[in-house]
Amino acid sequence: MENNTWLALTFIRNTVMAFPGVTEQLCFETPAFYVNKHIFARLKEDGENLVVHTVEREKWMQKDPQTFFITDHYVNYKYMLVNLERVDPDDLKTLLLTAWKNRAPKKLLNEL
Repeated sequence: MENNTWLALTFIRNTVMAFPGVTEQLCFETPAFYVNKHIFARLKEDGENLVVHTVEREKWMQKDPQTFFITDHYVNYKYMLVNLERVDPDDLKTLLLTAWKNRAPKKLLNEL
């Protein structure tokens, strides 16, 4: 794993593990983060992008299409790719928290 990917993954882990009920497992042989058995983020196999659950991907993709984008595979899913080299850390935190909130049950939302 490249050093930049390792740093990004450390940042992601430190952010999401502060949210209630988060577990880390492998998905397609890459680190993935779940809440209540629902995936909300995972490192893409290329090691350069994060796959994140979102219902606002159009907003993000309009903001910066080189950082936030989808491939044909994700057209019919509520996921977006995030370029880890380009993303602002505050935007990444916002995306991770929102993804967690979208997937977490009410009981865990109340614990936050």
